[in-house]
Amino acid sequence: MSVTSRYREAWEGFWRDAPEEEGAVFWDAEPALTAALHLALFEPHLADPGLAMVDLGCGNGTQTRFLADRFRHVVGADLSGAAIEHARHADPAGQATYRVLDAVEKNETESLHAELGDANVYMRGVLHQAEPDDRQPMVDGIAALLGDRGRAFLVELSEDAKPVLLGLAQSPAGPPPKLAPIFQHGIAPGEVADASVPEYFRTAGLTILASGELPLTTTEFTPEGTRIVLPSKWVVAGRTS
Repeated sequence: MSVTSRYREAWEGFWRDAPEEEGAVFWDAEPALTAALHLALFEPHLADPGLAMVDLGCGNGTQTRFLADRFRHVVGADLSGAAIEHARHADPAGQATYRVLDAVEKNETESLHAELGDANVYMRGVLHQAEPDDRQPMVDGIAALLGDRGRAFLVELSEDAKPVLLGLAQSPAGPPPKLAPIFQHGIAPGEVADASVPEYFRTAGLTILASGELPLTTTEFTPEGTRIVLPSKWVVAGRTS
């Protein structure tokens, strides 16, 4: 099973058109407001911090580079080759390694696991962008990357984010400038039921070790100058036996 060509092409087009500068993309908030907060929740549950860390759905690699300052081996992986080119261009020192990966394709995640061994996985706001039929295979792919010792941290928009996004998209003035390209490229956010996220992990043979709520910070602001944050939920998962 692999992602649809329409979905892949939508992301390729989005990242080909995306500006190079950090913070120009809707979700590309600075790590102090994103990965740093998540890492504080994730690190206490790492069974082995020395494992490779995979930033799944890394985009242009802003969070990947932050993780690479804190873990010995970090891999930024994304479905889009254009995104990976952005990430490599922004990381001339090669702090992390980057690769195109279809996380829905079992052979690809199993091959990466064979290369890295058990790995820890960080994934932020990716599941809701996947086609509904691809979500369980994606979490199955995360389980393959974890192996026996790895742990996954996933933060995902909650159901409460939908009315916020709809309100922004349907504003009389049109969607905010950084949100508009998402819709223009046909990758409008989809809803993931809150209860389904932990169920995806359980179906993949993983145990939920911790969970909670935390606003997902964006780079966009309202006309009044307030930064837009979206309700989200997070989980830490892994095998316990």
